[in-house]
Amino acid sequence: MPESLQLSPLSAVPTEVDAALGTFFRDRHADYDAIDPVVADGIDALEEFVTGGGKRLRPVFTWAGLRAVVESGRGTGLPGTPDQLMTAAASLEFIQACALIHDDIIDHSDTRRGHPTTHRRFAARHRAAGWPGSAEDYGESLAILVGDLAFAWADDMLADAGLDSAALQRAREPWRAMRTEVIGGQMLDIALENSPLDAAPDPEAALKVNRYKTAAYTVERPLHLGAALVGADAATVDLLRTAGRDIGLAFQLEDDYLGVFGDPAVTGKAAGDDLRSGKRTFLLAGALAAADRDDPAAARRLRGGVGTVTTDAEVDALRDIILTSGAVDQTTDLVRTLTDRAVALLRGTFAGTPVLDELIAVAEKLTDRRS
Repeated sequence: MPESLQLSPLSAVPTEVDAALGTFFRDRHADYDAIDPVVADGIDALEEFVTGGGKRLRPVFTWAGLRAVVESGRGTGLPGTPDQLMTAAASLEFIQACALIHDDIIDHSDTRRGHPTTHRRFAARHRAAGWPGSAEDYGESLAILVGDLAFAWADDMLADAGLDSAALQRAREPWRAMRTEVIGGQMLDIALENSPLDAAPDPEAALKVNRYKTAAYTVERPLHLGAALVGADAATVDLLRTAGRDIGLAFQLEDDYLGVFGDPAVTGKAAGDDLRSGKRTFLLAGALAAADRDDPAAARRLRGGVGTVTTDAEVDALRDIILTSGAVDQTTDLVRTLTDRAVALLRGTFAGTPVLDELIAVAEKLTDRRS
């Protein structure tokens, strides 16, 4: 049987990743719960976070990159069993967990996926126990450490997946770059959110944050990682990275739209959460630029409200300004352009491979989530 026929469809990846994560957590509980109930509780919190939701996008794109290379004959072959490869792909869920847990602390978020964020969970535990000191400080401190644990366990899960040493060595480049890029992207995001809004808006700065904070570690590097594991040549890696960068940027631009206009029942966050938190997005930069040109009074209201609004009525007023500015159409057009460009590149490179239509369907679904 050809190697490609042994590999699961992309639709099966979330379930198989969940199984791999379940095995990993059972082993970690057996190894470390006995240290102390506080440690066991931290592992429980991480397990609940990792297994309690999420689309498993990063493993899906890792698997897609792997399959695209194998099915097109552009690699050196499988460096382990399909189960071992799936375990390697699943390790990216720990990178995601670290990023989200820390991001929620930075953004002072109360909910994630419709549940209390990790730092709020620990703060509530502190209050319920009646302990002295600040419940908020306790919650943030424990959540930081749980996020750190996730980052460490990502390395462990990849290294111990059972793949051959040559594959793990090839994985070093995308793995090392991905970990640094996501942290660098978070640094850029913090700096941008603390920059003065009275300056001329810079859409390119927002796109740079989107690339490194989200696109690189969500799509571009997972595709790269999957390709590297099965020995893809440099030209194929470059093609996958280029397509992945466009898909990842389109995905984050769509996410930025949902952060302003999304349904809380779908997003799991408060309505207009990005406006409440003051997130500096491409959508906001476009709205400010248009309002500065066409309606300076609206621009002043938008600048004054971002990061300070609290009520639904205030959020709605800012939404109206953004809609009137034309920034939503601008963002939508860019999402479509990026997605179409990526799809065309994938079709031109991997025509005839079974994974192609599956990968395009995932990309299209990610970049059109408004209905």
